[in-house]
Amino acid sequence: MIPAATADKPVGDPTGLSATPAGWRWAPWWVLAFVALWPAPGVAEVVMSLGALFAIAHLLLARFRHGGALLSPQAWALTSVLFFAYWLPELIAALDAIDLRRALGEAAADLRYLPFLWWVASAVAGPRGRKLTFNGLAVIVMVWTVDALIQAITGASPLFWLMDAAKLAIDGRRHCDANDYALLDRLSGVLGPCNLKLGVVLASLSPFALHQGGQRFGRLGWLSTAALIGIVILLAGSRASWITYGLVLLLSGWRTLGWKRLFGVFAFGAVLLLALSMLSPQLHERIERTTHALTADRDGVDSALSGRGRIWGAAWCMVREHPFNGVGPRGFREAFPACDPAPTERAAWGDGPAFHAHQIVLEILSETGAFGLLMWLAGIALARRAWRYAEPAARDAAYPAMLALLVTVFPFNTHLAFYSTFWGGATLLLAALYAGSLLARDLAKNT
Repeated sequence: MIPAATADKPVGDPTGLSATPAGWRWAPWWVLAFVALWPAPGVAEVVMSLGALFAIAHLLLARFRHGGALLSPQAWALTSVLFFAYWLPELIAALDAIDLRRALGEAAADLRYLPFLWWVASAVAGPRGRKLTFNGLAVIVMVWTVDALIQAITGASPLFWLMDAAKLAIDGRRHCDANDYALLDRLSGVLGPCNLKLGVVLASLSPFALHQGGQRFGRLGWLSTAALIGIVILLAGSRASWITYGLVLLLSGWRTLGWKRLFGVFAFGAVLLLALSMLSPQLHERIERTTHALTADRDGVDSALSGRGRIWGAAWCMVREHPFNGVGPRGFREAFPACDPAPTERAAWGDGPAFHAHQIVLEILSETGAFGLLMWLAGIALARRAWRYAEPAARDAAYPAMLALLVTVFPFNTHLAFYSTFWGGATLLLAALYAGSLLARDLAKNT
C-alpha cells in the first residue's frame, strides 16, 4: 500500500505542495484577518474559533489522510508540543485553583488553540503561503504605524475613528467611553484609548516589517522602516515595548547592517528619544520616572516600575504558598489581596487588585507553579533544538517569526498576561508561525 503522505503527491511534485487541500489554502488569509481584527478583540476571537472549528472538521472529514500535504511530520510534532507546553500547566493548575470554575473554564476554552495552531502553521508550510502571510503581516504593521503617525500629528487615529463609527452605527455604542479619552496620555492608534497596547503589539510584530523592508529596499528600506515604527513605539509610551523593540533592532540590524552601522542606529535612536521627550510631556514623564530606579531606594524602584515591585512581591508570596501548581490560570487577582505586601497603601495603578504578574516567569510560577515553569522550559528547549538542527534555508525562512517569538517571551522585561485571551492567542500565533515556517514541507529535513 502506498503511504497516504505520498499517495496525494502528483508526479513531479516531490514536496506535495500542489496537493494541499483546497480549503487549507485559505489559511494565510485567515491568519491575516485574525491579526488585522485585533483592534476588535471579540471579532478576532470569533475568527480564531472558526479557524479552529474548520481545522477540526476538515481533518475529521479527511481522516487525517492529508496530514503530510498540510504540515511536515516535524511541524505537526513541534506545533503540538508547543501547545501542550502552554496548556498542560493550565490544566494541572486548575485542579485546586482559588477560582476553580474560572480556571477549568479557561483550560477548556484554550483547547481550541491546538487546531488553530495547526491551521496557522499550515499557512506558512509552503513558499506561497509563507510569502503571503509574512508580507501581509508586514503590511498590517506598516498600516498601523502610519495610522499612529497621523494620530500623533492630528490627534485622531483614522482607522480607530472608522471602526468606532461602524460600531456606533451597528449597535449604538462606542468602543471607548469619555473617561478613556480624558485619561489618554500616549498614542493609542488603531487599538483605541481603552486598549493601550499599541507599542507592545507593534514591537512584537515589527520583525516582519523590518524583514520585508530590508529584503525589498535594502539597508535604506530597513532603516526607514525601523525609524517609522520606532517613533510610534516611543510615543506609544510602553517602556516594555521599548525593550522589546531594542532587541528587535539589535538582532535584526546585526544581520542587515553589521555592528558598526548598528551602533549608529542606536545613537540616532538616543537622539530621537531626547528630541521626542522635549516635544511630548508624557514621554518626558516616563523617562523621568525610569530614572527613579537609580535612587537605590525601594520606593524609587517601585515608582520607576509603576508599582510592579509591589505586584512582584505578591507574586513571590503566591509562589511560596502554592509552589507546585500555582493559584490557577487568571487567579492572580483573587489571590492578590492575601499576598499584597502593602495592603493599606494606595496602589500606583489605582483601586483594586493587580490582575496579573506583569512578568512572564512570575506569571508562570504564580499561576501554574514549578510544574508550569518546567513545561514552558521543555517547550523552549524543543523549539531551540528544532532551530539548531534545521537547514540554513529553513532558518532564513523562519527568522522573522523566530525573532518575533523570541522578543515576545524575552524574560528580562515586563509583559502582558500570557494566559489572557488576547496575548495568549498572539503568543501562540507566533509559536505556530515559527514551527510552521522552520519545519515547512519544502524545507524540513527528510528524517
